[in-house]
Amino acid sequence: MNHPDTSLLTSGDIFVGGEWRKGRANPYASIYPADQSINAEISTANADDAREAVECADRAFRKADWAGLKPHQRAAVLHRIAGLIEARHEALAQLQRRDNGKPISETRGLVTSAANTFRYFASCLETLEEELTPARGDYLTMSVHEPLGVVAAITPWNSPIASDAQKLAPALAAGNAVVLKPAEVTPLASLALARICEEAGVPRGVVSVLPGKGSVIGDALVRHPLVKKVAFTGGTEVGRGIARLAAEKLMPVSLELGGKSPTIVYADADLDHAVNGVLYGIFSSSGESCIAGSRLFVERRVYGEFMARLVEGARKLRVGDPSRENTQMGPLITAQHRESIEKYVALGLEEGGKLLCGGERPSGDGRDKGFFYLPTIIEGLANDARMCQEEIFGPVLAALPFDDEAALLEQANDSVFGLAAGIWTRDYKRAWHTARALNTGTVWINTYKQFSISTPFGGWKDSGMGREKGRLGLREYMQQKSLYWGLNDAPLPWAN
Repeated sequence: MNHPDTSLLTSGDIFVGGEWRKGRANPYASIYPADQSINAEISTANADDAREAVECADRAFRKADWAGLKPHQRAAVLHRIAGLIEARHEALAQLQRRDNGKPISETRGLVTSAANTFRYFASCLETLEEELTPARGDYLTMSVHEPLGVVAAITPWNSPIASDAQKLAPALAAGNAVVLKPAEVTPLASLALARICEEAGVPRGVVSVLPGKGSVIGDALVRHPLVKKVAFTGGTEVGRGIARLAAEKLMPVSLELGGKSPTIVYADADLDHAVNGVLYGIFSSSGESCIAGSRLFVERRVYGEFMARLVEGARKLRVGDPSRENTQMGPLITAQHRESIEKYVALGLEEGGKLLCGGERPSGDGRDKGFFYLPTIIEGLANDARMCQEEIFGPVLAALPFDDEAALLEQANDSVFGLAAGIWTRDYKRAWHTARALNTGTVWINTYKQFSISTPFGGWKDSGMGREKGRLGLREYMQQKSLYWGLNDAPLPWAN
């Protein structure tokens, strides 16, 4: 299991206000989840570093003239970032593989996604138009958009470089300065991205990256009066805390939070497609995905046949060394996270569930050294069981049969979450009505976990607020201003 290319890192330093230096908090070792070997010694930030980064970002926002550049000039920098990501594609993919243990085939896709995200928002920026609104008096009216100022971007450990890009690219395109807080356990790709931003010509101080404890750095960023927006992806409870603090500041936030996504298989579905889609939806990324299709509803007429094929497919998935080209599932992120998943599986069995496959750690082929867990399917639970209601964030699927479509929709929507859902059917009318009836931000029909940077993404209910991606994703990092141009020949009559 080869070691990472550390040439993209700068001596494990943090990046504050355009300066690479040691953080004020205690350093720690970045660990490879597949065998617990050390990737690098990482310097970490504390609350004072966070405050310094915000103050540097605010000065840079006001004096570096980043926001004052013409849109095509800022777009040119974003295009350069995209080009540099592509030029270092393999090194970045391998770095992220070491960072969080995802299979190399998956991390390559994430790096490509990051490059495409910067290029997309560069194009949006160049073609973004302001609005000339209909006048209702002797004046000309316009609506324009301007940057917010300093944005705090807080990203998760499951897809660092892609998540970083989805916040950095639109925030920078809009003219803001950004302080990026990566997840504590996966800082490597974010630090490499900071170096690329620096090389591409992002002005000094406009981007900072602060590895370290989220409870310390994140809290300092959210509370800082100079931070004008927080963009957060992570757990729902942390998101609630951010929303409370943001409410006190009257500060906009975008929150992409947890999920417990239902996947529905109707009897008329193409079962070959559905089996593969369900396996991919829950077990890719080792289930460490907010949109994982973790609740499966199968029409009873085909339940037996479908589940037999699904279990057979799950048992054949290749779980192992993430550096191998054919690996489908790598390790979980930490030992603690694996223990949490094991507790949920035990709970599901206590609640009356029946284990169909998995439910244990694999052995052999070096997997004993890492945080591996087999793809797990449990049936026999009611939808109100804790295992069917709480986000597990791992390779665990709860399967439930259904008979009645109305009851199905009631169960599918019976969740505090509303991030995503999947539907498998040949009936386009049924697909349409089911999709419109589901209380989720994204619905996949006869596919799953496919993404386009041009299509907005976000959750309903406890799955979050605000949207990322799409042309309007740029507006999420801007504030609106109205301009009135007087055209009257005579003075305003009131003072006469």
